[in-house]
Amino acid sequence: MVLSPYMDEIKIIARIRSAFPTKFGIPRQSGLAKSLLADIVFEPEYRDPEALRGLEDTSHIWLLWEFSQAKCDRFMPTVRPPRLGGNKRLGVFATRSPFRPNPIGLSCVEIVRIELDTPEGPVITVSGADLMNDTPIFDIKPYIPYADSYPDAKCGLIEQNEMKKLDVIIPENIANRFPSDKIKALTEILSEDPRPRYQNDPDRRYGFGFAGYEIGFTVCDSTLQVTDITKSR
Repeated sequence: MVLSPYMDEIKIIARIRSAFPTKFGIPRQSGLAKSLLADIVFEPEYRDPEALRGLEDTSHIWLLWEFSQAKCDRFMPTVRPPRLGGNKRLGVFATRSPFRPNPIGLSCVEIVRIELDTPEGPVITVSGADLMNDTPIFDIKPYIPYADSYPDAKCGLIEQNEMKKLDVIIPENIANRFPSDKIKALTEILSEDPRPRYQNDPDRRYGFGFAGYEIGFTVCDSTLQVTDITKSR
């Protein structure tokens, strides 16, 4: 099979600057934590403000990006989606699992602001991004409501297993250790239940890095309790 000459090399046009140093804790879909901010910083070759002309009239964009921490050595026709508890197999093309023949992710995010003249060139700040820090971005496209939105669409087993949000408790003495302007985003992230779906041990302590801090928590039934917040080393 002969590939198009235009597909010989997919170029990295930008990288995300987010508060997640690792993939644990990242919302499983874009838009779930609307207070979560991230910056799109372009690679030097693409730092031309002209490339963003007209984007100021757009509210949401699609990001095409690389699952840089989840690459497969071989094709796996079925996967165990975390959202289904990791105990049920579905065809890889019926899921959004990162373990794919081509590790390409797709996220819809909202534009918060566009700065055209920074020391790093144009920077787009977005909300609701589900990307780890430094994730490579292949392309940016405007979200078009009349063409991209299908309110009556169905999604099989994934839809049937819609996750319920957790109640989040952050004691005041622990919350005071964390930047107040990021508490809302942290609460939204935790309410989506960062645990692997197959883990349900009320005595187990979990943790992940976020915004330069290590967040420790436990979960019992539908309540998540933050047990510790410390600065990352």
